[in-house]
Parts: sequence; C-alpha cells; structure tokens
Amino acid sequence: MIIPKYPSTGITIFSIMSALAQEHQAINLSQGFPDFPIDETLSELVAAAIKEGYNQYAPMPGLPALRQAISRKVAHFQGVDIDPDTEITITPGATYAIYTAFATLLQPGDEVIVLEPAYDSYVPNIYANSGIPVRVTLNDHDFSVDWERVFAAASTRTKAIIINNPHNPCGSTWTATDFQQLIRLVQTYGLYVFADEVYEHLVYDGKEHLSVLRFPELRERSFALYSFGKAFHCTGWKMGYCIAPPALTKAFRDLHQYLAFSVNTPMQQALAIYLEDLERLKSTTRLLQGKRDFFLEQMKDTRFRFDRPAQGSYFQVMSYEALSDLPDQEFARWLTQTHGVATIPLSSFYGQPGNQRLVRFCFAKKESTLEAAAARLSVL
Repeated sequence: MIIPKYPSTGITIFSIMSALAQEHQAINLSQGFPDFPIDETLSELVAAAIKEGYNQYAPMPGLPALRQAISRKVAHFQGVDIDPDTEITITPGATYAIYTAFATLLQPGDEVIVLEPAYDSYVPNIYANSGIPVRVTLNDHDFSVDWERVFAAASTRTKAIIINNPHNPCGSTWTATDFQQLIRLVQTYGLYVFADEVYEHLVYDGKEHLSVLRFPELRERSFALYSFGKAFHCTGWKMGYCIAPPALTKAFRDLHQYLAFSVNTPMQQALAIYLEDLERLKSTTRLLQGKRDFFLEQMKDTRFRFDRPAQGSYFQVMSYEALSDLPDQEFARWLTQTHGVATIPLSSFYGQPGNQRLVRFCFAKKESTLEAAAARLSVL
C-alpha cells in the first residue's frame, strides 16, 4: 500500500485547463508559457554547442562559464558579489530548485509560512518533506503582504518562509518596506528564506527588481531560486539555478548530486555565451511590458476588470464579477468550453478556495493570440 505524502486532489488545474483548451480548440491563456519563438541567436548557440561537443555530463554544480555569467549578472542588476564556485548551483528548472531547497532544510514537523495565493508546487513540496505549511493570505485587491498576519502566524515551530517576487499568480512586487519587515521576522524567529525570484527580469513601469540577495541579513539565511525559462522564453528547457551562501549551497549540492546530478550541457554552454550581453535581459523586460500593455488595451472592450496592471510576471488577474456569479473554477471551464479562451481560476492557488470571481490570464503570447482572445471575450 502506498501512503501519499501529499493529500492530492488529482492532476493540477494547469493540466486540466490546458487539456480542456486543446479539446475545445480554445486560445490558451492559462499556463505560463510563450507561444512565440526564442531569440534565433540563442537557438544558434545551442546548435553550435552541440556541434562543438558539449554533449556529455556537465560538472555537478554546473558549467563554470555559466556560473560565472550568473555572478556577473547579479553584480550588474543587484550590486551584489556572488561567488560562482561556492554559491551558485545550476538546476533542471526552478521548481526542482525549490523542491531541493525544501528537502535540504526541512525536518519532520518544521513549519513553513506560505503566502497565498501561492504557486502550486510550494505546499506539496513542504508536505513531501514532512513539513507543515502555515498559510497566510495576502491582502485583497493589490495582493500585498499583511505583515501583522505574518507575524501572528510565526512561532518557535516556524523554520522558514517562502516568498515569491514578482508574484505568480498576481503580478505584485515587493517594496523595500516589505524586505525590512522580512528582516525583522527572520531575526525575531531565526527563520530561513526560500525566495522564488523566477520573474526577476519581468518587472515593469521602470521599477527595479529588489532581490533578497541585496540584504545581508537575509542573504545569509536564504535560498534564492531562479529560472532561465521565463527570461528567455524557453520554459521547456527546464533550466534554473539556486544561489545560497556557502554552507547552504554545500548542503543543497549534497542532495542535488544524488537527484539530477547535472544539467543539460549544451544549453548551459549556450546560456553562458548569451549572457555576455546583459542588454538582452533589458530587452526581455521591454518585450513583456509591451505585451502586458497590448493585452490590457485589447481587454478594454470586454467586461473583465482589474484593479491595476500587473507590476511583474507573465500574468494579469482580472475580475469577471460583471459577467457571472459562477464560482471561478466553473466559470473558467464554461469560458473555455463556450467562448474558446482558457484561463486559470485564482482559487486554485489557495488552500481554502473562496469565490472572489477572479481569473488569471497569461499575456506572454503573440499579439495576434492576445487580440484573438480579447475579440472572443468582448462578445460576453
């Protein structure tokens, strides 16, 4: 008899909605993957790496050239020096890095504060590593952190908190004040931080991304977790990395070496060269902000509403309150089946789903895709 480590309710809502979109030939604005090609230069670099013989196992921590490129990138964007040899580990995607960080740190009964709505892997990862998630709900409307709730949820049993900045699914970002509160929390309870910064280069309207790495009080107790897939539109590559201080990195690698061991070698080599020009990351920001703005302009002719544009990420949360009283999961299915546009119901990101009548749209798509989706939604 197999005893589940997580009280699963079946396949994820992302798989459900994507399958439903395919069945009904709907425009899929549910899952966070682009439908436009990656930069041709990056494709050519991968092909060149294969031809040049980068086809065997990479070193367990990752190719030195890629770790050095990441170190230069962090210094450029965050003003922080990271040792590429002792603080950076390349991983097969950010979700893997998140799981491995949990597995590195958690012991049976350890509590982890989770801010909801939350990316769907966090809670199952915590349960799978014998931890206990302590859910704290973000503020309505702007999805900012209610620090009074967070401090009320913390105790001597709390081992860590996981943060997500920019936020998936809500597109909110953290302020310097948030980080000062986090420092106070960490110092009060001796916590560790899991910092999901997958969308670090997708922050809009001239704002800069504040990383947990900028704050020495946090950096020394943090696993910072990243993905190349979002920044370079190659989510299917499953390429990510973990930045942590040397002692945490050693413990992370002690486990990583018996899981994936190493990561796709030609793509590591290609990314190392591609990152020599950091202007490409600024171009990514401009590209995705343009898509956000285009999508919101198209949606003006619909009855969907939003409180403010997404500050970051691939996603815009919108209310369908003017359209229907259906619970969001029923509404999302109905919308896919009858009007041919797939979304994700926001309740999927909560442990105790409510009925806020909110859905998440992915705008990381071709303009023609976004225009066609908005046209279908405008008739509602």
